Amino acid sequence: MLTPAKKEFIEFMMGADVLRFGSFVTKSGRTTPYFVNTGNYKTGGQIGRLGEFYAALVKETVGSDFTALFGPAYKGIPLAVSTAAALARIYGLDKPFLFNRKEVKDHGEGGSLVGYSPADGDRILVIEDVITSGAALRETMPVLLNAAKVNVTDLFISVNRCEVGKGGQKTAVMEVKEEFGIDVHALVTVRDVREYLVDSQFDPALIAAMDAYMADYCI
Repeated sequence: MLTPAKKEFIEFMMGADVLRFGSFVTKSGRTTPYFVNTGNYKTGGQIGRLGEFYAALVKETVGSDFTALFGPAYKGIPLAVSTAAALARIYGLDKPFLFNRKEVKDHGEGGSLVGYSPADGDRILVIEDVITSGAALRETMPVLLNAAKVNVTDLFISVNRCEVGKGGQKTAVMEVKEEFGIDVHALVTVRDVREYLVDSQFDPALIAAMDAYMADYCI
């Protein structure tokens, strides 16, 4: 269902040139009529507002029942920081955050994690931009689990493309749940985007292209 909050977020992405429509080729080689590039967020106002969207979803989903936010390098880092700031500013939830280095530091304080130091029993939430294949999560999960016996329970993303992987049977969201037991929460799904296009009376050709693409790849 396209709620006012989802509509606002879709328009926010479009205004930042993050959500674009046309003809694009994904890493998997699929030709898609829409593309999400979170690397196009580039101002303080944008990243601050984005953190507010994430914070609202975190508060709605898990409340205050978590220990810290983790942002996988690199795009997850500003997302986790801005979400933590918004949680403290808007909801009074002053929770710590952490992120990983791509390369382990061998001097100074050393290590591969920056920010909060996880402890056994912590409940960690992961803040990411999108999930395509789950590869980034598979890289960072060992980093977290090697730091302490933490519980990684939830992953928050901007857009759920609802697309099947190369096997054609499961989406990345399904695979993450099956492999790690992590629940994935998206600010919007591709179906929300499609509903927005219909409600806003976008070009029928674009909506037809969305329908065709979703029929081929989405479940």
